[in-house]
Amino acid sequence: MEDVDTAPVVVLTGTTASGKNRTGAIVAAALHGEVISLDSMKVYVGMDIGTAKPSLVERRGVPHHLLDILSPKESMDLRTYVNRAQTIRRELVAKDRTPVVVGGTQLYLHGFLQGVFEGPDANAVFRDAFRQEVETIGLTALHARLAAVDPATAARLHPNDQKRIERALEVHHLTGRPISELQREGTVRSTFPRYTAVLTWRRDQLDDRIDARVREMFNLGWVDEVRRILLQGGFGRTSSAALGYEEVAAVVNGLLTQAAATEIISANTRKFARKQLTWLRKIPHDLWIEAANDTDVLEAPVRILDGIAAKFPSLTQNRV
Repeated sequence: MEDVDTAPVVVLTGTTASGKNRTGAIVAAALHGEVISLDSMKVYVGMDIGTAKPSLVERRGVPHHLLDILSPKESMDLRTYVNRAQTIRRELVAKDRTPVVVGGTQLYLHGFLQGVFEGPDANAVFRDAFRQEVETIGLTALHARLAAVDPATAARLHPNDQKRIERALEVHHLTGRPISELQREGTVRSTFPRYTAVLTWRRDQLDDRIDARVREMFNLGWVDEVRRILLQGGFGRTSSAALGYEEVAAVVNGLLTQAAATEIISANTRKFARKQLTWLRKIPHDLWIEAANDTDVLEAPVRILDGIAAKFPSLTQNRV
């Protein structure tokens, strides 16, 4: 058994609709490993179709962790999620299983790879007041308030990024110091070695894949999935932010046609994929796969495994 701080981890990330789930499961199976999902929306029970959650068939023979662990009414914060993922990583290493991290949620993946700032706990009173101010004076004014007390953080946050603006102002309120300073001083860095592969498609083909997948989600019963969730109590603050679910809920409630929702969701998902690409280009990686056809994706696991073998031969000694 390797030391938990020196045992390699395989990381597979990429854009939405890139084929990460299938590729990750194949790689994990070949390495006698297990998948740790770093996806902020696949944690929710019942949110299967709209989050493109791996099916039970796709998970067969390869344990997947951090799927289906919360009801849609519950919330998950970054620190808790990363701590759980790191605990699972250590447990897998102790069992001589290779951790294969699969996900495209930027915040969670960054926290897992780079460490998480151990700041003060969330303050319910502050957050209630913050959300009331969002309604009364607007998020732009609150972003300007952040710029006055923490210009470094305000500069890197989009003015519409309510969640992170809230957290930055909360930390300043509770500590009297900018979160940017505290992050530099107090982030606990991850030290384990990793092999990182990024999977995406050529832009025009990625757009086509996204459009096709949104149509397929509706064909698979996305409207019924959302209707069930609404009947069971609805969505919480975090789950309601999942791509497409607001529009599908509008279909259920008769406020949008399915055709209109399909067009809106496709457009929003394409924009989301652009943002993912911008971030992905900045992260250190060992392999970048830009697929041009289905064969490229089918061959992706072999390319990834060959790269792992070159960097960490011990991981592939028992490769199947």
